[in-house]
Amino acid sequence: MKTRFATRCLTALVALILLATSAAWALHAYHSSLMELRYNASKKQLEVAIKVFTDDFEKAISQGQPAPVSLSEPGPRPLALTTAYLQRTLRFSTAAGAPLPLQVLGLQNEKDGYWLYCKVPLPGPVPGVQLRQAMLLELFGDQMNIVNVEAGDRKQSALFRVGHEQELVTW
Repeated sequence: MKTRFATRCLTALVALILLATSAAWALHAYHSSLMELRYNASKKQLEVAIKVFTDDFEKAISQGQPAPVSLSEPGPRPLALTTAYLQRTLRFSTAAGAPLPLQVLGLQNEKDGYWLYCKVPLPGPVPGVQLRQAMLLELFGDQMNIVNVEAGDRKQSALFRVGHEQELVTW
């Protein structure tokens, strides 16, 4: 009788674990980010908006911290950690290779994700930029970073992933 009860409990526990794992997988079955990159020639800057999944990004900015970080926690910490992370994993440079400064402007919560807003001042009119987009690649082998570029009437897209973190984007 005790063996039958133990077997049923073990079976129920395994079923519960499998169900929980399946539900978590169904909620977030892929790893991606979306960057909207707009060349604003009149302001001599790139305007950048990046959409990330909250759980993935919080995991990234929590690395090296004594406790997990929540983007919704009050105070300057989430923005400071976001800025440091973006400056490590997102790089803009001129086509010739001169680095361009990334200025993080803020964060905006949207359902299961966050929009991260930045700008990149440019030295003048440029025909394109060298972009290194390595966000979250250190955490997820299947991470895909999609970049949509808009410059005047021209629109294009690029895909960044492990092994392809950098590309020259021209307009």
